[in-house]
Amino acid sequence: MTESPLRILLVDDHPVVRHGLKAMFAEQPGMEVVAEAPDGRAALELLGGEEESRSGGGGGGADGASAGIDVVLMDLRMGGGMDGVSAIRRIVRLPSPPPVLVLTTYDSDADILAAVEAGATGYMLKDAPPDQLCEAVRSAAQGQTALAPDVANRLMDRLRSPRPALSGRELEILGLLARGMSNRAISRELFISEATVKTHLVHIFDKLGVDNRTAAITTALQRGIIRVE
Repeated sequence: MTESPLRILLVDDHPVVRHGLKAMFAEQPGMEVVAEAPDGRAALELLGGEEESRSGGGGGGADGASAGIDVVLMDLRMGGGMDGVSAIRRIVRLPSPPPVLVLTTYDSDADILAAVEAGATGYMLKDAPPDQLCEAVRSAAQGQTALAPDVANRLMDRLRSPRPALSGRELEILGLLARGMSNRAISRELFISEATVKTHLVHIFDKLGVDNRTAAITTALQRGIIRVE
């Protein structure tokens, strides 16, 4: 009896990238791209998640749709559409969520931590060799963690670092800081008080060993903790 191929959902806003990945997987035994989406929202619709969200949950459609996909291969930044991290957060809440493997060009601490905290099973970079990517897809399908070597090293460095690691919220605020946003603008963006923003900044400065906003941004960029669009 022939084993069914792994069914993959590609989520990327670049058609050329999706076409190339689809052609690559077509050459691999036991793998098949069965659906494509240009952003996170379209992926959720394919998985039944958006319909469930609008109906208030409890329906059986999302379960059936999700069951048709073995692995979601998800980009992080997708133009004006829903980003990958937001989509991952929703996908993992589906009744039978397929594992999500991130495939992106971004390798900053902020991107990696955000994806992992959102529920990604693995994190791969687009310059990975085809055989390495295919192995990561197989591992993700089995529920195993799949990390690009550079990503794994970054995570290990965070664990070994004597410096306290920035939390997800602190990374988020640091990223907004790098975009030139004021405390008031950050508070509005994140729906928190200015006093809370200031408290987070004190913790950020302390963890980075700096005493002002400019130094915090410079240090974070040098260490690859954040990136600027």
